[in-house]
Amino acid sequence: MRFISAVVVAGGLALAACGGSSTTSDTEPGYGDGSLVSELSGPTTTLPAPEVMPLTGLPITDAATSIRPALVAKIDNHPAARPQSGLNAADIVYEENVEQLTRLAAVFHTNAPTSVGPIRSGRTQDVALFSAYLNPLFVWSGGNSKVSSAVKNSPLVNMGALIAYKQGGYRRESGRKAPHNLYADAEKIYTLTPKGASRPPQQFVYRGDSDAMPTSASSSAGLHLSMDGVQVSWMWDTASSSYMRWSGKDKHLDADKTQVAAKNVVVMYMVYKASAADVRSPEAQSVGEGDAWIYSNGSLVKGKWARALATDVFTLTDSAGAPVKLTPGNTWIELPRLNKGADIPTGSDPAKIKFP
Repeated sequence: MRFISAVVVAGGLALAACGGSSTTSDTEPGYGDGSLVSELSGPTTTLPAPEVMPLTGLPITDAATSIRPALVAKIDNHPAARPQSGLNAADIVYEENVEQLTRLAAVFHTNAPTSVGPIRSGRTQDVALFSAYLNPLFVWSGGNSKVSSAVKNSPLVNMGALIAYKQGGYRRESGRKAPHNLYADAEKIYTLTPKGASRPPQQFVYRGDSDAMPTSASSSAGLHLSMDGVQVSWMWDTASSSYMRWSGKDKHLDADKTQVAAKNVVVMYMVYKASAADVRSPEAQSVGEGDAWIYSNGSLVKGKWARALATDVFTLTDSAGAPVKLTPGNTWIELPRLNKGADIPTGSDPAKIKFP
């Protein structure tokens, strides 16, 4: 695996998206040479020990876990793939538009579940989204030649099925139909971490006990999102101090039958452009800036997201330009198209708030 320390400047991302469909006919193309990555080549970076868990802002309970790299798993969100495994164990989850559906990218660091999936193919937009994690282990089922080349020449460490299957990192579930039956074992994949891999930088800033919500925050019961082919709702639950996820009219459940929940929901509105390699494949333009809605602690803060490089973390600022701090805990990052979100003000009837 080639490690590149600096990747893309704003507006300079010129990667072609992975082809293929998000339907049940989606294939799993081959990629790479299948050789196991034992050591990162090129310059590497070792960050100092963190003060808190870098992807949640929670106290460190295991020093060894706190300094390992992040693990990013591409998870199927086709209706036949639900309920998925591992979503509630992830520190951060991204939902990105693909072809007429969405795909999830679960970022693990605190936990390493033995069952994560179903695992599906990657897109070149993943390179821009996850380069800021420094050298994350990238767990995916495959991709066409263009996405494979993009991953190979990026900070992402290819831990795909072809590489880690024989080491016990992947398995097929007999109770599921292909292609929705490939699962990863994050614990075993972590044992294959190449020498030189480092912990992820902290992605967001978090509120301390004395930090109040910004004065621009408004009370909110949640939101409706129109993603490609999926209607998503997040509703604030006072009892658990969490946002609960709905897919259409149904609770979105994890495989353990618990509803998918998050302490924060960060909505970053994206411009999507068609890939030059496959016009069916949308690609989020995640370098630059755009509008952001940050849901935390039962409130909505409207502001901006920004970053100059694909290797930079996203900055979140409110309408006054001040950094927005999140609640310590897990976070979902939604990447809808422009104008595809609807806030649900506290006290209103969610059923009367239309999906945009």
